[in-house]
Amino acid sequence: MKGAYRLEKSESPFPRIRSTPFREWSPSVHYAQFQRLPTGALPRRRLYDYELLYVYHGEAATTMHGQRYKIEAGQLIFLPSGVYHQNEVVSSPNARFLGIHFDFFDELDIQTEADMVVNEAAVLPSKFIYEPYVEGLAPLSDHPVYTPPLVCVQLMEQLVHEFTMRPIGYELVCKGLMLHILAHLLRLPSSRSAGQTSLHGGRIAELMEEIEASPAANWTNTTIAAKLNLSIDHTAKLFKQIAGIPPSEYVQSIRHREARRLLRESELSIENVGSIVGYSDIHYFSRIFRRHEGISPREYRKLSKIL
Repeated sequence: MKGAYRLEKSESPFPRIRSTPFREWSPSVHYAQFQRLPTGALPRRRLYDYELLYVYHGEAATTMHGQRYKIEAGQLIFLPSGVYHQNEVVSSPNARFLGIHFDFFDELDIQTEADMVVNEAAVLPSKFIYEPYVEGLAPLSDHPVYTPPLVCVQLMEQLVHEFTMRPIGYELVCKGLMLHILAHLLRLPSSRSAGQTSLHGGRIAELMEEIEASPAANWTNTTIAAKLNLSIDHTAKLFKQIAGIPPSEYVQSIRHREARRLLRESELSIENVGSIVGYSDIHYFSRIFRRHEGISPREYRKLSKIL
């Protein structure tokens, strides 16, 4: 299975793919941190482990497999073990990231950054690790750019907190959070093989893109169902199969993500931010934002200026 799949995709031996059922996944987190980097290209490199690199603020790009992937705020790129890549900060004067280094099977003993990044003058082939492949699902490395839902971003933030503070049992918590994060990414439309998506899967994926492009539009359950020409109940069921969450939660997560971006990157008033993302009532917007974030929009803006 492993060899057949990889030969169809590429002649490169990396990433190494291994057919593995979900019950055997046992990730270990090696590094989890927020980072701010200035405009410009970073050195070309390879990793022994895997990395999720999420763009909080600004814009980045990664050149990998001869292709340049654009990563906007609210997106992440999956960087596989053994694959040459070059990251670049496109936005000026900088970009802010959340980076998580990990493996899938607790294979590596990581003590320093040198244990994660390949020294090309002294390559250790045995340290390149495997990516799991589950029958019916494409490996995460097949579609490296993802737009994670809000709940997934919150899990990544929680993981950074656990890894940084290191309370008793943090390794257990990080493993659980990492499994949860990977599950969310696997449930996104780009992770699913054509055989796994329903007849309406492509249309739902297009609709999700429309919601992301125009979050302030009137995206009620009735409106979404009408666009798919399906009943509200059937729409909710299919949408959850594709997106991992119901339509109303997806709309709210996109609006919240855009609100966070505007609060960080603009000087618009709180009322204007709420209106732009679809909440004309500032009090309702503040309540919804606090429910998701735990703090008010004004407090979030102040905090984002500090971090």
